[in-house]
Amino acid sequence: MSEKVIKVENLSKQYRLGDIGTGTISHDLNRWWYNVRGLEDPYLKIGEENDRTTRGINKYIWALQDINFEIKEGEAVGIIGRNGAGKSTLLKLLSRTTTPTKGKIKIKGKVASLLEVGTGFHPDLSGRENVFLNGAILGMRKQEIKNKFDEIVDFAGVERYIDTPVKRYSSGMYVRLAFGVAAHLDPDILIVDEVLAVGDAEFQKKCLGKMKDVSGRQGRTVIFVSHNMAAVKKLCTVGIVMRFGKIDFNGEVQTAINYYQKDQNINSRFEHFGEVIKAPGNENIRILKFTVSPLKGETITVSSGIEFEIAFYNNKANINLDVTFELKNSDEVVIFHHGKIVSNSKDAKLGLYTVKGRLTPFVLNAGNYQFTLIFGEDQRYSLFTIADFIQFEVMNESIGSNSSILPGIIRLPIEYEQSFQADIANVI
Repeated sequence: MSEKVIKVENLSKQYRLGDIGTGTISHDLNRWWYNVRGLEDPYLKIGEENDRTTRGINKYIWALQDINFEIKEGEAVGIIGRNGAGKSTLLKLLSRTTTPTKGKIKIKGKVASLLEVGTGFHPDLSGRENVFLNGAILGMRKQEIKNKFDEIVDFAGVERYIDTPVKRYSSGMYVRLAFGVAAHLDPDILIVDEVLAVGDAEFQKKCLGKMKDVSGRQGRTVIFVSHNMAAVKKLCTVGIVMRFGKIDFNGEVQTAINYYQKDQNINSRFEHFGEVIKAPGNENIRILKFTVSPLKGETITVSSGIEFEIAFYNNKANINLDVTFELKNSDEVVIFHHGKIVSNSKDAKLGLYTVKGRLTPFVLNAGNYQFTLIFGEDQRYSLFTIADFIQFEVMNESIGSNSSILPGIIRLPIEYEQSFQADIANVI
C-alpha cells in the first residue's frame, strides 16, 4: 500500500484586500491581546467567500477555507478550477512560500516547485549559477548537482546561454531551465503551476513526458495545476476540482474533468424572455435563443447527429453580417470553427435573425462539448463574442453514457472489408 506523503487538514488562508496585516494599530494590538490570552484571532471570524465575480462588502476574504485531502506516494494529482478558485494559493502553501491562516500541512520528503516564471532564480546570476543555487535550496550536494547538470542543460536546450545572467533570458528560456532544475534534481514531490503554458508546444510535450516519467517510472509524487484538460487527463490519475477556495470534488481524473465541465454555469439550452436590451450581448447583437437538439430521437448520441439553432437581434444595419460557431470538446480542443454569412451585400437589417445548423450522425465522439459564438462584420471585425455559451453532451448509446469515452475527437463510420482462407498451402 502506497505511503501518504501529503496530508492537509482544515487548511484555510485569509487575506485582507488592499492592505498588509490588519491595517491599523488598534487591530494589531487587538490581535496581539487575543494571542497572549491563547484565544483565536478575532479577525479569522470574518470574511466572505472568494467569489471574484461579485462585489463584496467585507475587506477580508477566504482564499482557501477548510481544505482537507491526502496524496499518496507516486500519485499524479491534477488540480483544476476557474481563475480565482484558490489553486495557486494552495500550491504556495504546499511549497511553503506562504503560511496558512489556520490548519495543518504534513509533508514527507523534498519538495520542488515551479509556481511562476523564474521561481527561485536570482536574475543577476547566470543559468549555471542558478542551477547550483536551486539545487542547494532543495538540499542537494554540489556533486549531486554536477552529476545532473549536463542532463538539465540538455533538457532545457539553453546550452549556448548557460553562462548568461538569466535576467536576459526570454520567458520561454526561463521556464525551460527552471523546469529542468525542478524535475531533474530528484524531488520527492514535484509541484507545477500553469507556468508551462509559457513554453512552446514541443517543450510542453517534453515536460509532460518528464512529469509522467517522474510519477510513473520513478514513483514520485506530482501535483499539477492547468487549464489544459487534455494535459491533466494525460498526466494525472487523480483530479481535485476547486471552487471559491473550497474543494468541490476529489476523485478519478476523468470524473473530475467531467464534473468541472458540467459545473461551469454554462447553459445547456438558452431562451431569453422579456426586454431585448436585457438579453446577452451588446449594443450590436442581442442573443434571444440558442438550442442544441438531436436530429433524430430524444437524446443526443453518436448516431443521432445534432441540430443547433440561434435567434439573435441585429442592431447594426447596412453591414456584411456573419455568425461563427466554434465547437470545443472537454479538452479545450477546437472541433470546428465554421461561419455562416448572414448578409454579404451590406444589406443587414435591424431585427431578428434565425440561423440553423446541422451536423450529421457519426461525426462527434461521445463526450461533453461547448459552443462559442462570434458575430462579425465583413468577416474581419468582431461585433460580439461569447465564449462557452452552450454546453451539451453526446452519449455513447452502446453503454448509455459517455463514461467510457473511446479515444479520438470524431467517430466516423468506416467501411471495412475482410476475407478468409482456411487452406493456406497454396498461398505460401
